[in-house]
Amino acid sequence: MRVRLTIEYDGTAYAGWQRQENALAVQQVVEEALRKLTGHEHTITGASRTDAGVHAFGQIAHFDAIGRIPAEKYAYALNTVLPDDVRIRASQEVPDDFHARFSAKGKWYRYCIYNDAHASAILRNTHAHVMYPLDIEAMRREAAYAVGTHDFNAFAASGSVVKDTVRTIYSVEVEKHEQKVEIHVKGNGFLYNMVRILAGTLIGVGTGKLEEGAIRRALETGSRLDLGMTAPARGLTLMEVYYNA
Repeated sequence: MRVRLTIEYDGTAYAGWQRQENALAVQQVVEEALRKLTGHEHTITGASRTDAGVHAFGQIAHFDAIGRIPAEKYAYALNTVLPDDVRIRASQEVPDDFHARFSAKGKWYRYCIYNDAHASAILRNTHAHVMYPLDIEAMRREAAYAVGTHDFNAFAASGSVVKDTVRTIYSVEVEKHEQKVEIHVKGNGFLYNMVRILAGTLIGVGTGKLEEGAIRRALETGSRLDLGMTAPARGLTLMEVYYNA
């Protein structure tokens, strides 16, 4: 039986989603919880390899269950043995050909900023702090350049070995709620650090440190130097992964 999990986690204490040799990752924590629960070793596959410090509200993973626990009960059972910063929001049986990563059709990421002269104590793990005022309208104008199908080579992190850097961005929305600013990005796929580079560029334009049109120039030149900083990991959350109905 193949089981699909919807997973929420605070990534502050973890070295990202993917299991690693010398650091604790979310994948390892869930796999160890499955072993405690069932007495069997399971390998789970996630939709997104979120980086160290990145959070998720709707990470999707699948595994082939060994045992008699009904698929819908895994969420309840796993949450009794998982740490407080990892929660299974839902579990369900899926067809054997479902694959959390390769069946995905798109993703929605949210980047959160706390825009105030002083950083927030409460939001320090989930919001990047920007002390200078942000020009939200300038950020919205800049965000429009990213929408559409483009070669996002300039947005690839150094050392990236992905051959195809063409992606389609469906929407980039910038919202402001008092001191909180949110950047919502939806697309069919993303390069490593792509959303954080996009967020850093929008922050640069919003503070006036970058001239408007930086994204357009980078798409034309393919140069990472035309873009802003890579925004801190703590502001990023994987909100949802999309699949065909």
